[in-house]
Amino acid sequence: MKTFKFQSFVLVLIAFVLGFSEFLIVGILDDLSTQFNVPVATVGYLVTAFAIVYAISTPFITILIGRFNLFWDLMATMTVFTVGNILSFLAPNFFTLALSRVITAMVAGVSISLGLTFAGYIAPMSKRGWLLSWVFSGFSIASVVGVPLGTWISTRFGWRISFLTVIVVSTATMIMIFLSLPKDFKQRKSTVSGQLALLKNHKIQLGMLLPMFNLAAIYVFYTYLRPIITTQLHFSIPMLTILLSVFGISNIIGNRASGKLSEGPGMKRMPAVFIAQFLLMMLMPFAFNFSWPGAILLTLVIFTMPLLNSPIQLFFLQIAEREYPQSIVLASSLNSIFSNFGIALGSATGGVIVSTLSLNGVGPGGAVYAVVSLGLVLWLNYLTSKGLSTSSSNL
Repeated sequence: MKTFKFQSFVLVLIAFVLGFSEFLIVGILDDLSTQFNVPVATVGYLVTAFAIVYAISTPFITILIGRFNLFWDLMATMTVFTVGNILSFLAPNFFTLALSRVITAMVAGVSISLGLTFAGYIAPMSKRGWLLSWVFSGFSIASVVGVPLGTWISTRFGWRISFLTVIVVSTATMIMIFLSLPKDFKQRKSTVSGQLALLKNHKIQLGMLLPMFNLAAIYVFYTYLRPIITTQLHFSIPMLTILLSVFGISNIIGNRASGKLSEGPGMKRMPAVFIAQFLLMMLMPFAFNFSWPGAILLTLVIFTMPLLNSPIQLFFLQIAEREYPQSIVLASSLNSIFSNFGIALGSATGGVIVSTLSLNGVGPGGAVYAVVSLGLVLWLNYLTSKGLSTSSSNL
């Protein structure tokens, strides 16, 4: 049991350091804008670029390495991830910083996919939902501890030291991976076409779109969280750090609730979640006229962000284990891949709205994607209830 608990901690730590690196940009947008003399909206597109590279590279790399030893795959991707952050730390100009983010993004998705695959491998069936929700919580903990810490370090000591912190945590994580995770873990060998057979399943095809539009709805406003807090809601820089921590705590609570959902009603409860997202986002233009009501509304929307995670992850894994055992790693990667497509879509949409309208427009912009998510989950639940679960040829 002690071994399982330590292994679980290491898997959560992997998610934490990946989330710390990915989300750090949100907290230091203004500092990078000043350092490199580029508009805040341009720096915001680093979030978009990271997500696009993450989403496009992850399935290709995952399929290529899936035939090898998964432990050494994880060690290799974490090494490249660390090197990418070292390049960010040393970046002399904005182009080099952007290049470093591309390198980091190329392996971040593969690393968390492998981490989730290990979670499914080491956890007993009764603990799978629990461990998956905790691994996803690693990203939320990064919001609570990592992003506010990185923001505070950036304002006090400079943004480079924020990246140095990521490097130190990443190196420590690799040491613990080496000491704790099983070194003989492989999935069933298969050809590339054999692994891709998973994607012919129509419920998989439909399910992949859910995390994309869920995160697109959130990231229309989340990418610009710092200017929303300081410019729109008129909070001070010290309050910015506090509020980022509060939002992160809300996200952690949402992840824990996601684990409970996966053990209970699962996907059947998601329509209510997306309806709530839509209503809250439509209220943003009004709530943003008042500091504390605006902050409370943001806290509630951020709580809904991770509720889909564990139910959709178990949904993908159960289909893969039952019908496509050669595609377990690919199935583990789908949530993170399409979440990052959603981050790219949402942050790009937010950039257009902020540039052409104002920060007041990000709520209704996100609400449009929440409606799309609602339609998708209703359709998926209908297919599930009718037992239409094998391939697109069924329709």
